[in-house]
Amino acid sequence: MLAAMPPTPDATAPGAAVPDREVSDRGHADACPGALRLHPADDGSLARIRLPGGLLTDRQATALADAAEALGDGELETTSRGNVQLRGLAPQCAADLADRLRAAGLLPSDTHERIRNIVASPLAGLDATASADVQAWVRELDTRLCASDWATGLSGKFLFALDDGRGDVAALDADVTLIAGSGGPALLRLGRSTHGLPVEPGQEVTAVLDAARSFLDALRADGRRAWHLREVPDLLPAGSVPLPAYAGTAPEVGALPGGLSVGLRFGRASAGQWRSLVAASAGRLRLTPWRGVVLPGAPAERLPALAEAGFRTEPGSPWERATACTGLPGCAKSRADVRSDAARALGAAIGAPGAADASGVAAGPSGVLPVHWSGCERRCGHPAGRWVDVLATGHGYRVTVNGPAAAPTAVDVTNEEMAEAVAEARRTTK
Repeated sequence: MLAAMPPTPDATAPGAAVPDREVSDRGHADACPGALRLHPADDGSLARIRLPGGLLTDRQATALADAAEALGDGELETTSRGNVQLRGLAPQCAADLADRLRAAGLLPSDTHERIRNIVASPLAGLDATASADVQAWVRELDTRLCASDWATGLSGKFLFALDDGRGDVAALDADVTLIAGSGGPALLRLGRSTHGLPVEPGQEVTAVLDAARSFLDALRADGRRAWHLREVPDLLPAGSVPLPAYAGTAPEVGALPGGLSVGLRFGRASAGQWRSLVAASAGRLRLTPWRGVVLPGAPAERLPALAEAGFRTEPGSPWERATACTGLPGCAKSRADVRSDAARALGAAIGAPGAADASGVAAGPSGVLPVHWSGCERRCGHPAGRWVDVLATGHGYRVTVNGPAAAPTAVDVTNEEMAEAVAEARRTTK
C-alpha cells in the first residue's frame, strides 16, 4: 500500500490569498473558477462552489438560491462533478458571496476550496447495493484535504471519486477512484488504469490521500507540470488486480428506493425551482455528476409538484443524458447559442412521430449514448466514456461519436439537419 501521510493543519486564516498554480506545459495557468476566484464571462462573473459528494442540507441549498438572486442572474447551474455555479455576478460581490458561503458552512477553507472536487455514488445508503458507508468517506476525505497543506498543490481540475460498489462514479475517469468491495477490500484506481490496488479496511481515505500526494511528489521529482494523474507514469505499485468495466449508469428519474430523483434540463434551475427542490426534500439533497438531484427520504407524492416546477421526473425523454456547455451569449469563445439550438433539436425529437425510437431513448438510460453540445473545441462539461459530440462550427455543427472504441466519423450538418444527425448517432450501440 502507498505509505500513509499525516495531515498537516491548515493554519491559513480566512481571507488569505488563494494559492495559484504555475503555468502548465499547455502554456496557460489553471484558471478553474472557485467560490473566491471569480471567472469573468460575457454575462458577468462566474463562481463555482465545490460540494463534496454533491451533499447539501436544505439550509445550504436555500443559501445558494438566495445568493443567486441577490448577487447573480437568479439561476443555478449544476456541473458534471456535482458542484454548483452562479453566473451573472458583479466582480465586487466576491466578499459578500464568501460571507454567505461561510455562514452556510460551504466554505470550510479559503485556501483549499477549489480542490474539494469529490464525487460519490448518489444512491449510496438508499438501497441494498452499497458495500460501504460512502458518505462517511466523503466527510473524512473533505476534512483531511482541508487540513493538508500539501493538497493546495493540486489543480482545480483534480477529481476524487468514491464509489459504493455499483460502478457509477467509477466510470467517470477520476484522478483517484476508491471502489467499495463486495465482501472484500476496497480497490484504489489511479487515473484510467485497468487495475486497482486492494486497500486495508479502515485505511481507505488514507490511501486516497497518499495517491494524490504521490502524484504531486512525482511532479516535483522530475520537474513536470500536469493537472491530472493520467498525465504521469502509472504510480500504482505491485499487487494490483484487474478491474471490471464499469457501467457508469446514472440514477433514473422518478421514485427510487429511499427517495426521489429528478433531472435538470442542461443542469440549470432558477432560484424558484431550486426552492421547490428544498420544499420537496426531507432536509437533504445530493447533486449528481449527471446534473440531477437525489432527494433522500422524500416521498413519491412530491413528484407531481416537482414536475410542475419544470424538473424531469419520468424516464424515456430525449432530454435524458443530454448536456450542453454555456455557449453564447454567456461565453465569448462559443460559436453558437448551443443551448437554444440543442433545445430545439431535442424538442423536435419530442414532437416527431415515433420520437422515442428515433432518438434511441426508448431503451432507457443504459441504452442511449449521452450527447453533448459544445460551442468550441474546449468541449466544457462533456461526459466521460463514449458520447455523441455536437460541436459548433460557425456554419452549423459537426456530429461525431466520441470516446473509447468509437469510429471517428464526423458529419457536418446545418442547424436544420442537426436533430436527425444527433438521433442517428445516438442509435449507435454502446
